[in-house]
Amino acid sequence: MGLIAMAPALTGCLTHTRSVPKTRPADVVLNATLDQLLKQVDTRFEAVQTINSSVEIAATTGGGRQGKVVEHPSFSGYIFLRKPEDLRVLLRVPVLGSQALDMVSDGKNWKLWIPPRHLAYAGTSQVADTSQQQGLESLRPPVIFDSLLVRGLGKDQIVALNQDVRVVANEKDKKDLIEEPDYDLEILEQPIGQTAHTVRVIHISRVNLLPYQQDIYDTNGNIVTRAFYSDYQTFDETPFPMKIRIERPLDQYGLNITITKLTLNQKLEDDQFDLKIPDNVPIKTMN
Repeated sequence: MGLIAMAPALTGCLTHTRSVPKTRPADVVLNATLDQLLKQVDTRFEAVQTINSSVEIAATTGGGRQGKVVEHPSFSGYIFLRKPEDLRVLLRVPVLGSQALDMVSDGKNWKLWIPPRHLAYAGTSQVADTSQQQGLESLRPPVIFDSLLVRGLGKDQIVALNQDVRVVANEKDKKDLIEEPDYDLEILEQPIGQTAHTVRVIHISRVNLLPYQQDIYDTNGNIVTRAFYSDYQTFDETPFPMKIRIERPLDQYGLNITITKLTLNQKLEDDQFDLKIPDNVPIKTMN
């Protein structure tokens, strides 16, 4: 009687088949050791000392907490970067072409001038109280700086190498789904006792050995920034992504940066990082 009761399961009468998208392995899979991966990351980071770029930037705000995502108009403008931590972002009003935003930072202090609203802000480059600032109000220059460049292993940091697989769509045929293996470099602070804090994770495609994603963590183990990289082009033997998507899951905003023109390692003068706010404009302190 027991065998009779099991018969439907053994014969497949209770099974059900459903369709799922069909995937295929990647045509090319490259191999690298941990030392080789770290050297490549360091080489790319050290190869870029300054960035002079024309960009298109589109922001989104909202997310699961609000139950909606708002897509904001795209702005054209410029991003200037100079190591160690200088950054300037200038954006233009669509169609009119007048100045919409001017933001500058030396890595520690930050200033922002918004001419259309006759508003100016200044403060430290880190948000001290994110509960009081959500969305684009919490945007600070280090978010853009740290997303533009992928740093390697820092002093006294340690690294773990993992491997995974992601499914990506073929750019020429979105129905062609490819299983693309990757390397994941997990950068950690030195352990305290039996605990090690993750600083960031660099996801590297094994199709071209270039980063396609970077996850940056806070001291509580939360992902504060996800940066996605695509459309790499080579400048003086240095590959650089022309499309960068920045997501800030806790702050509930995102930035799509499309680089339309890029010059690396051009000398940038001090006055290119000097933001002068009109004397008649009050400056609000933001922490």
